Amino acid sequence: CEPSRARGKGEEEKFVMVIPPPNVTGSLHLGHALTAAVEDTLTRWHRMKGHASLYVPGTDHAGIATQSVVEKMLMKESNQNRHDLGRTKFVEKVWEWKKEYGNRITTQLRSLGSSVDWSRERFTMDDTCSRAVVEAFNRFHEGGLLYRANRLGNWSCALKSAISDIEVDYIDLEGRTFLEVKTHKGNPADPKGRYEFGTLTSFAYPIEDSDEVLVVATTRLETMLGDTGVAIHPDDPRYKHLHGKHVIHPFNGRKIPIVC
Repeated sequence: CEPSRARGKGEEEKFVMVIPPPNVTGSLHLGHALTAAVEDTLTRWHRMKGHASLYVPGTDHAGIATQSVVEKMLMKESNQNRHDLGRTKFVEKVWEWKKEYGNRITTQLRSLGSSVDWSRERFTMDDTCSRAVVEAFNRFHEGGLLYRANRLGNWSCALKSAISDIEVDYIDLEGRTFLEVKTHKGNPADPKGRYEFGTLTSFAYPIEDSDEVLVVATTRLETMLGDTGVAIHPDDPRYKHLHGKHVIHPFNGRKIPIVC
């Protein structure tokens, strides 16, 4: 769509379709093909009606997925990771990888016959897209829609980075299970180096100035080192007499409040 042609049209005679950018590390599957077919049909229909129509192609840098692929390549080729290179050099490597391997999706789109405007192709690490992201974040912050706070998050020991919920694989365990942890050197107590999960362990917190103990059960015993409180139900008659009291950490003697 030529800009001059679009300027001569009213708002009701303009149509813009932006491809939801597929991850550059992957390839198109049947779902992508269906989506592209629907989008292309709509775009062509608007063109047939004489509307100024624009169908914009592009790919997404895929964040950690691309980072992981490039880091594996670096480790294989030069025994380096992103920290060894530094941010600027690593971003350059990402761009090199994208130029060499990132055209698979656009080749597939061309094969599908999608009537996109290739002169406007975008990659989400482009300067234009990066500036738009910064601008959007600034506007969100100024509007009070962004804030900083302490929250539980997902930490990848391999990537040394926080990751989103969507990048976490959840496994339901019905009981005691031994699993391999690929980012760790292995459990010497297990012949296959696996670690034990799904085991409920109970331990006792001594009540301050008392012979009583408060028993807690958990599948993640190691987290008790960071405990800052022990919660009880305020209406549970078994613990009514403990309201407002403290327990003593069995390892370091730290006083921890009992909270309702």
